[in-house]
Amino acid sequence: MEEKGDDCSSRLAIMELANMLSVPMCLNAVVRLRVPDAIWQGGSNLPLTPSQILSRLSLPHPADSLNLQRILRMLSSYGVFRETISEDDAARTYSLTDVGKTLVTGDDGLSYGAYVLQHHQEELMRAWPLVHEAVLDPSAEPFVKANGEPAYSYYGKRPEMNGLMQAAMSATSVPFMRAMLEGYDGFSGAERVVDVGGSAGDCLRMILARYPTVREGLNFDLPEVVAKAPAIPGVTHVGGDMFNYVPSGDVIFMKWILTTWTEDECKLILENCYKALPPGGKLIACEPVLPKHTDDSHRTRALLEGDIFVMTIYRAQGRHRTEEEFRMLGAAAGFPKFKPFYVDHFYTVLEFQK
Repeated sequence: MEEKGDDCSSRLAIMELANMLSVPMCLNAVVRLRVPDAIWQGGSNLPLTPSQILSRLSLPHPADSLNLQRILRMLSSYGVFRETISEDDAARTYSLTDVGKTLVTGDDGLSYGAYVLQHHQEELMRAWPLVHEAVLDPSAEPFVKANGEPAYSYYGKRPEMNGLMQAAMSATSVPFMRAMLEGYDGFSGAERVVDVGGSAGDCLRMILARYPTVREGLNFDLPEVVAKAPAIPGVTHVGGDMFNYVPSGDVIFMKWILTTWTEDECKLILENCYKALPPGGKLIACEPVLPKHTDDSHRTRALLEGDIFVMTIYRAQGRHRTEEEFRMLGAAAGFPKFKPFYVDHFYTVLEFQK
């Protein structure tokens, strides 16, 4: 029986989706092998054969160039590498696309490679086969069912995991903060800025560098997190719990905080921020904001995939929200004014003014 073209395309599409696990796992592989750094070599980005790439990796024993080529070919189909075939078809070479360059270690020691590795740790991978459990029983996220305790407390007891999470957050925060600080001036006039959930303090460091009028920055996070934070001029690391209180400031800043909590928990966090602000003060929250309509753009897919990551790893009833849902949360916490400022990134700047 002859198969219709539409049927054939549908079968191919579901096969691609079913095998898509190979994409993040191969990303994980090239990051672990430091392939992007080997190709980049100080900006040369010359097309290299798999054998040439391996020769730059200083491996303790001979490696399989054909298997590396198989990985590079697949990732080339997703735009991570650029594949070139020699005129005689004898060799395939690979260089980095703009997407692949995000995996190169910068002068500051950061890259999106940490983000890749953080997402694919063994403890997180154990949770993914249990995604359906978030539907059947949303009282506990799949990570808890796989590992016995919530992710944040689990990280806190394991310095290596906590360090990788901080590196991943730094790698994603720095480029976003550059874009935000270039296109948004919401910190003008502030003298005391509090970063709620500030991790290593990278965001505050960049805010203070951009706004010399900010005399003091408070990096507020869990005690076990700020204990590992480096010293930063002008920044004081403060350990505490945002569900109990938030330190006072002219401006309170937070990034990727509200998305991991339930409606009631978000309201409590926002209420504590409201109490900590003077009249006219503001909360600047940078959060993933879901579009009203679903489409197949990279941004929409990244936001929706991130929403499932939150549901699986951090909180089964925490979630990404729409602009209107954030507006309603702010109003419930007492904020009379709300305004979104969009930037060309995963996050949207949301301004709640007292």
